[in-house]
Amino acid sequence: QLRLVESGGGLVQPGGSLRLSCAASGATVENYAIGWFRQAPGKEREGVSCIYRRVNYTNYADSVKGRFAIWRDNSKNMVFLQMNSLKPEDTAVYYCAATNVHLGGLEVTTYDYWGQGTQVTVSS
Repeated sequence: QLRLVESGGGLVQPGGSLRLSCAASGATVENYAIGWFRQAPGKEREGVSCIYRRVNYTNYADSVKGRFAIWRDNSKNMVFLQMNSLKPEDTAVYYCAATNVHLGGLEVTTYDYWGQGTQVTVSS
């Protein structure tokens, strides 16, 4: 059974950076498409970025293009999300998720395995 654990969240000022980590256990992360999602208070969970299964193709929500980067380290069985130029509207709980669907995508319903989330707060 695949298990995902996020880390790296915290409080950062606008314009700052954070790197989120998603550690996988119980299965090889390369065999899954991995997505990063976020949910702000009172809002629906939304897709932020994803990396396809077994290849390094990536996809980003328009709101984070040019600021966020996703990559996978197969040797560590982990996926990372580098977040730069953070804005207050990026404040949310961030989740990593996995699916057997090759392309993954940014739809919540595509993903079967979820981590517990990590809080990101962007505030001065």
